Amino acid sequence: MSLRAEYDEWHNKYNELDPSYDDTSSPWYSWARVAVGEVQGQRTLEVACGRGGFVRALARNGAQAFGLDFSMAAVRIGKERSLRSDSESGAAFIQGDAHALPFPDNCFDILVSCETIEHLQSPVESLREFHRVTRPGGRLLLTTPNYFNLLGLYEVYSRFRHSGRKRDQPLDRLQIFTQTRKLLRKAGWNVLGTDGVVHQIPLSPGRNPYRLQFLDSNVYLRKLLRIFALHYCVIATKTGS
Repeated sequence: MSLRAEYDEWHNKYNELDPSYDDTSSPWYSWARVAVGEVQGQRTLEVACGRGGFVRALARNGAQAFGLDFSMAAVRIGKERSLRSDSESGAAFIQGDAHALPFPDNCFDILVSCETIEHLQSPVESLREFHRVTRPGGRLLLTTPNYFNLLGLYEVYSRFRHSGRKRDQPLDRLQIFTQTRKLLRKAGWNVLGTDGVVHQIPLSPGRNPYRLQFLDSNVYLRKLLRIFALHYCVIATKTGS
């Protein structure tokens, strides 16, 4: 089975499990919703938009919103959902590859990439494509899992202990915040600020980790401890002409 077919199967499975699920309730989208600010009249692109919840939210807020995903199933679901509401009907969904975006240079004011680069064959190549299609002065909002924490240590142990375990996604890379920053710099991005969401500690095997909600709700503490968060969040900009 090809990687695209695996993602089609993955999106169809989760859509069938809960067709009403809106992925904007995820912690990284909650961060992005605040970080993106005013989008009225802005041209936005979300790469690996999944079933399109955040793209539709941007359209509702007045953006000229585009969503791109590798999976035809995700694109189809996003289109179908956007057509249910007049305020979301302007959202455009396109099937494409993050490594070769089907857009001209300097096209977007804001590019969003949530929980994506860890699933890409070549993250630097994709980040360079993000950079190419963003206009000078435009922004990148990026989130990715960060394993510089107790859960990361447990995940490393688990992968060695259960090496044959099938992962939830076809491709899933482990990395820490320093690697994320290095990838961004290598692709030409200038990091403006960083944050982190979801601070939690494992209790015991087989039990869900305990989430420290008070850290996420306190902006100062959350940013102070961002390098230990489960999801590392970055705002970067494209400089030059």
